[in-house]
Amino acid sequence: MASCLQLPMAASLSSSSSSTRSISSTRNSKTLISCIKTQPISSSSLKIPMPPLNPKDPFLSKLASAAAAAENPLDLKSKSSDLPPYLDLFETPTLMATPAHVERSVSYSEHRPRKPPPDLPSLLLNGRIVYIGMPLVPAVTELVIAELLYLQWMDPKDPIYVYINSTGTTRDDGETVGMESEGFAIYDAMMHIKNEIHTVAVGAAIGQACLILAAGKKGRRFMFPHAKAMIQQPRAPSSGQMPASDVLIRAKETVTNRDTLVKLLARHTGNSHEAVANLMKRPFYMDSSRALQFGVIDKILWRGQEKIMADAPTPDEWDKIAGIKVVDGM
Repeated sequence: MASCLQLPMAASLSSSSSSTRSISSTRNSKTLISCIKTQPISSSSLKIPMPPLNPKDPFLSKLASAAAAAENPLDLKSKSSDLPPYLDLFETPTLMATPAHVERSVSYSEHRPRKPPPDLPSLLLNGRIVYIGMPLVPAVTELVIAELLYLQWMDPKDPIYVYINSTGTTRDDGETVGMESEGFAIYDAMMHIKNEIHTVAVGAAIGQACLILAAGKKGRRFMFPHAKAMIQQPRAPSSGQMPASDVLIRAKETVTNRDTLVKLLARHTGNSHEAVANLMKRPFYMDSSRALQFGVIDKILWRGQEKIMADAPTPDEWDKIAGIKVVDGM
């Protein structure tokens, strides 16, 4: 009987002790919470470890000054309940202005712009200069025509300067790289826009490039002393395995392009169709003096020595003075 009474008594004692412990723990927690409430934690009392700053780094200096000026740097609570708290950091222009526009270089304390520098054609375009320095393939024609139209849109009164160093629609070894329509397209664009076109030959102006050189405004077509100009008949593209009828069609189109090129060169050089056609039977090379005599250009550019170049005799005159006889057909 005693043993039976001891068990429930022990259980009751254990339960009463556990309840006493829970009550005391609850009182202690309430006391701690009240203490925390009565003694709020200030931001100055919280010391966050910061890495050592490089005094020569302007980005870290600005970031440190911005963090020191903030009222409560630990308050990341978002103003909008729909956004996470950390998104507020990206809305602060003081903190994000510098790292958004710079990137690290090899040296830790140096910065450089992330935006790449402009390409050279864009820089030349600011000076209203269009440079043709490659054979007239579709990509080059697209760029040149776009630049001409853009410069006309910017100012339809100021002149445009076209510098030419191109082998036309062929390479220097004579292989065809583009259709004759590429040169005619640039020529038509030059005739279409309202601006004056001043052309300058630098290096070489061959085939269709020579037509572009001669198509500049009268009196504003120039050539450097050691540049070369050359006119030649258009070349038919490779026929490959085409049937005979297609080869004949292409040959007729090449003859049509030749006649068009002769007509345009005769118009801009002041020569007759027959004279231009006879010279174009074979490649006809012209230095600056001969190009001036033929009518492709109006002036030879030699800085400070224009009068000397104007008074210099032509190669034919030099041969005549030296007593050299030129054999016909050479």
